[in-house]
Amino acid sequence: MTSPSPNPEKGTLYIVSTPIGNREDITLRALRILKEVDLIAAEDTRHTGLLLRHFGIPTPLTSYFEGNELKKKEFILSKLRQGHRVALVSDAGTPGISDPGFRLIQTAIENQIPIVPIPGPSAVIAALSVSGLPTDAFLFKGFLPHKSKKKRDLLKQVEEVKETLIFYESPHRLTETLNDLFDVLGDREMVLTRELTKIYEEVLRGKVSEIQIQIGERKLKGEITLIISGKTRKERLKNRKNDKFQSSNVK
Repeated sequence: MTSPSPNPEKGTLYIVSTPIGNREDITLRALRILKEVDLIAAEDTRHTGLLLRHFGIPTPLTSYFEGNELKKKEFILSKLRQGHRVALVSDAGTPGISDPGFRLIQTAIENQIPIVPIPGPSAVIAALSVSGLPTDAFLFKGFLPHKSKKKRDLLKQVEEVKETLIFYESPHRLTETLNDLFDVLGDREMVLTRELTKIYEEVLRGKVSEIQIQIGERKLKGEITLIISGKTRKERLKNRKNDKFQSSNVK
């Protein structure tokens, strides 16, 4: 199915990436688009307002977040139908990645509204780029479930995946999550990134057990991204041998 041709009578939805921390990471194109559009739909208008004031951008803001997206989606769509240009931004990084922005994008597609990406920062890619783990293929699963059982169920689903695994996690759940990672996936190589591009940027590398020791009793703050090695060929072969051995001993 091909994408619809742009309709000049309709507005344009711009998907604008914003800094994940350091304001210097915003692109010149992003600044221009944010100045030129008629409206900016922001996950948190207060947060985005600080960014706009820093760069002297007076464009009007409207909120669009999980909780009001159903009502605001229709409001933004009406603006686009009237020919207005709208920029969608999240609190940080690229909109639509683990936030409700994708629903607005889906609605725009269904209504044949032109959509233009303004690429830039992404916590997923930034963390992966410094991880040192394989980057040719990876599986990003967003935020891990809050409840331990659901979290463990998800980890069991990806236990056999050979691609690098990436998750978001909150600091107050980190200790429990590291325990779950060790119990379900084993003592794999992993990287923990925190506060990327900010003053207290931190990257911890090692096996899961080593990261647990490095964290210790520390009370971490900020955005955390976990990158875990996929199941290696050696591990998969070892498991197959174990399965065959157990099968041969069943009478």
